[in-house]
Amino acid sequence: MFSFSVLASSGRARAGVLQTPHGAVETPVFMPVGTAGAVKAVLFRDLAESGAWMLLANTYHLMLRPGDLVVRELGGLHGFTGWSRAFLTDSGGYQVFSLSGLRRLSDDGVRFQSHLDGSPHMLTPERAVEIQENLGADVIMALDECPPHPTPREALAQAVARTTRWARRSREAQRRRDQWLFGIVQGGVDLSLREQSARELLALDFPGYAIGGLAVGEEKPEMARVLEELDAQLPPAKPRYLMGVGTPQDLIEGVARGIDMFDCVLPTRNARNGQLFTSAGRLSVRNARYRQDPRPPDPACACPTCAGASRAYLRHLHLSGEMTAATLMTLHNLFFYLDTMRRMRQSIVLGRFEEFRKDALRTLSAEVADGHEPKGSS
Repeated sequence: MFSFSVLASSGRARAGVLQTPHGAVETPVFMPVGTAGAVKAVLFRDLAESGAWMLLANTYHLMLRPGDLVVRELGGLHGFTGWSRAFLTDSGGYQVFSLSGLRRLSDDGVRFQSHLDGSPHMLTPERAVEIQENLGADVIMALDECPPHPTPREALAQAVARTTRWARRSREAQRRRDQWLFGIVQGGVDLSLREQSARELLALDFPGYAIGGLAVGEEKPEMARVLEELDAQLPPAKPRYLMGVGTPQDLIEGVARGIDMFDCVLPTRNARNGQLFTSAGRLSVRNARYRQDPRPPDPACACPTCAGASRAYLRHLHLSGEMTAATLMTLHNLFFYLDTMRRMRQSIVLGRFEEFRKDALRTLSAEVADGHEPKGSS
């Protein structure tokens, strides 16, 4: 039911196919985030038509509401939601660690209070696997400790050791064989700890490896150095997943360093805040200059939003608080991300990824947060 193949490469960039029980996923892939089993403001139909082949769902939120047993009894995530393509679930660890004062960490796991009603819960490596087996995603994650940035080296080393122990317990707890369980490499921006974490997880022979603990406040060059280190450490025949990253530039730079899978809330969250990603940089529809602008958000975009909605109309909807604004702009942003991945795959297959990378980064670097476009843009 599962396989991963690298079909082409261009430099360190890879184009491949991840075969899952719910269909083939072409890589590099961006996974829209469906926290509670739905991507905010868009329908599954529109996601499929935009080229989404894999979605991410959130273990922490689903275990609290409606409950992993409810989802299991209704056919797992696929039966419960009606999404017929692949799902990936995280372990819930990142959300639990972000609770700060509401959780207590030990070698056994994390004891925490629900942000919904204050009820007590205990998340262990075994419980995280059990929940994800009940949810029934195609790819699931081992529980890890994700320290914030910056963290002293001694604390980072302890987190790496605990992540390895938890990864071993997760591996031993897995019962379903129709799911792929990924280990998560930790270590902050300390290259020696990243190498240690990767080496210890490789000994457990996971079918794929995720990279956690990045995009948490470190500088972009630090992220790049970590990815370059791990490109040399992780097995080339297995998929690599960079968790929670990021901007279009981050995706391009990640692919340039051998990453196959990405997820991030940025395109959906920014859309709800009136910010669009375009081929000429970011565009904020809140800007008064778009009050009477008849142009589509991105004349170079083939999404349904750009085919029928003007900047003036989107600005009107957004400022009026209309729900349709979130739908139209989320659809555009996700289409932009998914199309960027498609064009990256094509450039890798053609052996022209570096040319694509330079051209795309040059254009995207001209973005201005207030919506002013680069000189010469249409």
